[in-house]
Amino acid sequence: MRRLVVIAATALGLVAVLSQGPVSANGRPPAVQDQSLKALAARHNLAIGTAISNDALAEPQYKAIATREFNSVTHENAMKWESLEPTRGTYNWGPADALMDFAKKNNQKVRGHVLVWHNQLPAWLTEGVANGTISKTELRDLLKKHITTVVKRYKGKIWQWDVVNEAASDPWDTPSEIHLKGFWAQNLGPTYIADAFRWARAADPHALLFYNDYNMEAFGDRGPSDKVWFIYNLIKNLRAQGVPIDGFGSQGHLGTQYGNFDTFQVKEVLDAFSDLGMVSALTEVDVRSQMTAGVQAGDSNEINPRLQASASNFSVLMQACLLNRNCLSYTVWGFTDKHSWVPTWFTNPPEGLATLYDENYQPKRAYNSIKADLVFAGPPHVQPRPRR
Repeated sequence: MRRLVVIAATALGLVAVLSQGPVSANGRPPAVQDQSLKALAARHNLAIGTAISNDALAEPQYKAIATREFNSVTHENAMKWESLEPTRGTYNWGPADALMDFAKKNNQKVRGHVLVWHNQLPAWLTEGVANGTISKTELRDLLKKHITTVVKRYKGKIWQWDVVNEAASDPWDTPSEIHLKGFWAQNLGPTYIADAFRWARAADPHALLFYNDYNMEAFGDRGPSDKVWFIYNLIKNLRAQGVPIDGFGSQGHLGTQYGNFDTFQVKEVLDAFSDLGMVSALTEVDVRSQMTAGVQAGDSNEINPRLQASASNFSVLMQACLLNRNCLSYTVWGFTDKHSWVPTWFTNPPEGLATLYDENYQPKRAYNSIKADLVFAGPPHVQPRPRR
């Protein structure tokens, strides 16, 4: 009996070692601080992703980190309509295909971004609508053709699709009551959302179809100016009508100058969408800071609090995702300040410091904070995601 116990214990030890992922030259798992994000997330069946671009992949350091740390990727711009069809009827598949090949080579899942959005549309489309050469009926047909063509091309290769992106207004808009906004709502009315999801489902029955938006981290007062509440009710009603919306994407673009949220506020939102029978994802996480004169001059008294606040915000989103079994992926919108969209978009005042790595590809406190979350998380409160 003693011998059997020893054998059983040895076998369990071997299973434990194997479950921790790759081993080092001495046959032991790497030290926990040396394991990649994707290796640590594997315990939870959680995908760790990043937005990537073709230009940045030309840099060896960028490519190495994108390959080593992440098991999910999102095309930052290559799948947006203006990139895919800059001239009407002529598609430029090259950049998107190249990123699909990169993901396949590195055994990475792909989030498709984005099928329907009011930004980064081709000029021929928006100008045609504006000057009347494209009618509302033709516009609807063009949208159906676009969704069907793109989704069918990548059928079976895309894990999650951002089908409709940023359809709702913000409380600081006029009127403050949340409403559907932008090019598609103005020209096709509210029915375009249901149409888009049905067309995407027809083109690929197995991809997970997401509604994706920003400022969706916490409920407000559940009144007319609460964006999260508006989207929750919109999706609830659409799903009740049989519209195939599988997932809710909370972008997670945060800033250290704001109050932001705690883990349980974010979890409350994810849980609410789970209760509708949906999966969820954090889809575009970054945490920007104002680049004051002191920060730009290298003053540690100004830089350090921002780095600590950034780490806290990254961690809050990770912890909330871990606490909800239906939160399938956590994607950062770029992982290095060298290739972040933030400094080019937020210029007055200037903002930056938004990612997990600095401009020299050195990991920041935020990187180690979410790594620690993955290390410490486990049963009973954190359970592996169901396979989807």
